[in-house]
Amino acid sequence: MKKIPMRMCVACREMRAKKDLMRIVRTAEGELKLDLTGKLSGRGAYLCRDAACMNKAIKTRALERALEAPMNDELRAALDTEIGHNDGSAV
Repeated sequence: MKKIPMRMCVACREMRAKKDLMRIVRTAEGELKLDLTGKLSGRGAYLCRDAACMNKAIKTRALERALEAPMNDELRAALDTEIGHNDGSAV
């Protein structure tokens, strides 16, 4: 049986299967990006595909602390779009 990679959501601190989470990356240039492929190089943090977790991560600045970089409007828009497409069905 193949082992399923697990990662922790920075907002709710729950361990979940890596494929059920979104990865946000701080690139070498210091840019924060949504990594839909899971392959971008840089420091990564994981977030549930859930509006409540995204709002908590923004409010508590959990993503900013995990990635050691300030949140930008482009990333916030990308997260809103991704969560809007998903509708929280990956629970």
